[in-house]
Amino acid sequence: MAVTEPPAVGVPQDDAGARAAVTGLKRRLVGTFSSPTYVTAPPGDRSRLFVVEQGGTIRVVQHGQQRSRPFLDLRDRVLAGGERGLLSMAFAPNYGKNHRFYVYYTEDGGDIKVVEFRGRRNRARKSSARTVLTQNHSTYSNHNGGQLQFGPDGRLYIGLGDGGGGGDPFGSGQDLGSQLGKILRINPSGKPRIPRSNPFRSRRGAKPAVYSYGLRNPWRFSFDPKTGDLVIADVGQNAYEEVDFVRRGNGSGANFGWNAFEGNHVYDDGTRAPGHIRPVIEHSHNSGFCSITGGYVLRHRSYGGLRGTYVYGDLCEGIVRGARLGPGSAKDRRSFDVSVPNLSSFGEDSRGRVYAASLDGPVYRLVPK
Repeated sequence: MAVTEPPAVGVPQDDAGARAAVTGLKRRLVGTFSSPTYVTAPPGDRSRLFVVEQGGTIRVVQHGQQRSRPFLDLRDRVLAGGERGLLSMAFAPNYGKNHRFYVYYTEDGGDIKVVEFRGRRNRARKSSARTVLTQNHSTYSNHNGGQLQFGPDGRLYIGLGDGGGGGDPFGSGQDLGSQLGKILRINPSGKPRIPRSNPFRSRRGAKPAVYSYGLRNPWRFSFDPKTGDLVIADVGQNAYEEVDFVRRGNGSGANFGWNAFEGNHVYDDGTRAPGHIRPVIEHSHNSGFCSITGGYVLRHRSYGGLRGTYVYGDLCEGIVRGARLGPGSAKDRRSFDVSVPNLSSFGEDSRGRVYAASLDGPVYRLVPK
């Protein structure tokens, strides 16, 4: 059941925070779900929020109330448990016209699927399924990636882990002949399927869908809705978690260093990572981090002076943190007085308001304090 708070008397709810000094963030409960892994909304839809559940269902919160019937139920197709399951979804930029959306999940046997569906109102048509991508991932159960995002160019970006195991046993991160350990870019419903401007489209032996590489497990990445800058939170090995940043368009062909580097530190001195981009934020496992959870740049007007701050956290530490990012730098780093145990994901609605999800069940909206 959703929990809502009334707006200040005489002040529209979206403007209440903007008219007061914003000194921090607090959490407001949206609802409780079954192992939520992602939160999003269709472009321009101000009444609904969609919550992805790891077991294979997508739930709708409409006007603050959770609907009893799922938007989509894929439990008969999804292999869930550990790092596997239904991991994210993305609505097409023109969803209001073509009703297309995309889901990312692990199927029986462990392979990764990105599938297009069509949906209207509060129910998707399961029979409309069209597979966009299948990636073999049967050897290890971890490092499945999981993010789908439409970029500022209207293309679909897909985050894939390095294939699992410890230390990148397949050498995927630096291998352009593998889609693992990469962010891919495609035209999911158009032609050509591989954009002509993809950086390795014409390179012999390279996978043409590869956009960025040198990643271990880019569980969550996002684009700044104002600038188009790309921010990637890449899950580390045994010692360091990292956040990577590039200006809009500069992710094309970018190498983020894995497995030659873990964070700013040499991991495998026998591997080369030519021209790799160093992270702008690094956190040690010695400080309680274990698996970084990437977030979003705050842009909604209610966040006031915090607008432009990137918020993120960690599955184990569970504290919402923030920083202002730029090429090679992270300024105004801070931790907010907001705790989300088992922090699985952040999300954003059509207005640019940001949410945080816990695998324990709760989904919260981050509101100004």
